[in-house]
Amino acid sequence: MNKEQFAGICLQLAGKIKQTWGEWTGDSLQEALGRHEQVSGKAQQDNGIACEQADRQLKDFHDQHRNWYF
Repeated sequence: MNKEQFAGICLQLAGKIKQTWGEWTGDSLQEALGRHEQVSGKAQQDNGIACEQADRQLKDFHDQHRNWYF
């Protein structure tokens, strides 16, 4: 396990805390940000990449699949 993978685990934990706090307070934006951090942390953990690169990959994915639910 390298430091990027460990940072990914920590980011997932922080995201879960934010998501839970958003659920408790009814703040849907905080809840969504927590979910985003969890996904970014999972990508960082699995691939051992830097946080900025994981965020860029996630943003690219969102941009490509923006209207998948319509």
